[in-house]
Amino acid sequence: MYEIYADLHVHIGRSESNKPIKITAARSLNFANIAKECVERKGINLVGIIDCASPYVIEDIENFLATGEAYEIPDGGIIYKDKVCIILGSEIETSEINDEGKTGSAHNLCYFPTLNDIKAFSNEMRGHIKNITLSSQRADISAYELIDIVTKYNGILVPAHCFTPHKSFYGNCTDSLRKIFKEKYDLIPAIELGLSSDTFLADQISELETKTFLTNSDAHSLPKIAREYNKMQLGGISFKEFIMALKNEEGRKIIANYGLDPKLGKYHRTYCEVCDKRIPGDAPVTRCLECESKNITMGVYDRIEIIKDKKETQSPEIRPEYVYQIPLTFIPGLGGKTIDKLLDHFGTEMTILHKLSNDDIEGVVGSKIAKNIISARDGKMHIVEGGGGVYGKVE
Repeated sequence: MYEIYADLHVHIGRSESNKPIKITAARSLNFANIAKECVERKGINLVGIIDCASPYVIEDIENFLATGEAYEIPDGGIIYKDKVCIILGSEIETSEINDEGKTGSAHNLCYFPTLNDIKAFSNEMRGHIKNITLSSQRADISAYELIDIVTKYNGILVPAHCFTPHKSFYGNCTDSLRKIFKEKYDLIPAIELGLSSDTFLADQISELETKTFLTNSDAHSLPKIAREYNKMQLGGISFKEFIMALKNEEGRKIIANYGLDPKLGKYHRTYCEVCDKRIPGDAPVTRCLECESKNITMGVYDRIEIIKDKKETQSPEIRPEYVYQIPLTFIPGLGGKTIDKLLDHFGTEMTILHKLSNDDIEGVVGSKIAKNIISARDGKMHIVEGGGGVYGKVE
C-alpha cells in the first residue's frame, strides 16, 4: 500500500488554444500546466480535473497524450511522469426544487475512468446544457436524473461543496440529500465538504455518517491547488483505486482530510448585504442584528445549525482525522518570491508543510517567516472569520 496526496477539484481557466473554459479561473490553468504543477511544486499524486467534458479540453487531452508524456492506464486515469494520476471529471450544475418549492441549483462532481467515457458523457450532456464548452454550466435536469447518466458511462457522482450558500444541496436546496436522490442515495460514495466546513460540522447531520468526506481545493489558479487535499492509502494511483478508497474497500481508504480552518472560508458566517459586513453573534443568524434586514448571505456554520439533527458531533469510527491546514499562500509574510525560494530548496509544498523543521525553514527564509510557518502548522495563529464571499484572515 502507498500513502498519497489527492486534490479532486481543480478547474481549467483556458484551453491551450486560449478558449475560455472556467471564466473566473486563471488563464494559466490548462490541462498540461495542472499536471506539471502537481508533480513539480505541489507533490500531489492524484488530481481531479473537473472541466474535462468541454470539447476544447478533450482536444487538449488528446494532444497531451500524443506527446508521449502521459498515457491512459487500464484501471482508469491518465498517468503523467509516473508521479501523478489525473482523474477526468466534470462539474455539472443541476436544477433542483428546494424545500420551499422554489427552484434551486447545486453543483455535482462527476468522475470517469477513461477519455472515451467522458467523451460519451459530454456528447449526451449537449442535449441538457446550452454551452457544453464552458465549466459548471446549468443543466435542465436534476441530480436525481444526472446520476443515471453518470453511471451509464462508468462514472460516480459526488455532491460538491455541500454547504455553501450558492450552488449546493444543503446550502440552498434541501435539508436532506435523501430527499434529492431518494432510492439512489447509496450510489453516492462521498461528499465534498467545501472550504467553509469541516468534519466536525458535517458530522452533526446523521445521514452523512455513511459517506466519505473529501477536502478539495476548488482551485481557480495554479497556486490554489492543494489548499485543501486528502491523504489516501492506495494500492497504486488509478481511478479504480480512487473509487475503492471512497468506498473503504480492501484496505483502501482516506487516512486524513487536510483542510482550511472553516473560519478561513469565504462563506463561514452569515453576511449582511445591506451593512456590507459579517454578522457577529451566536448561530444561527437569519437576519442582520443591526439593521434587521433579511437580505443576507447565509453562512455555512449558521446553515448547519439550522439543519443539523444531532445535539453533539459524533463521528463514525471509520472517519479519518481532520487536520487543519493553512496553505503557504495564506501565511503572513509569504509572497510569491518567498514561496518560490522555499520550493526551489525543498521541492514541493507537501514537503514544506509536513516534513521540515523550524531550523530547515529558517536557514532559507529567516526566523520570522519560519516561525509563522510553524505557528500556522501548529494552529497557533489567530483567525478572523470569513463570510459573504470574503475569505477569513490569518493574523
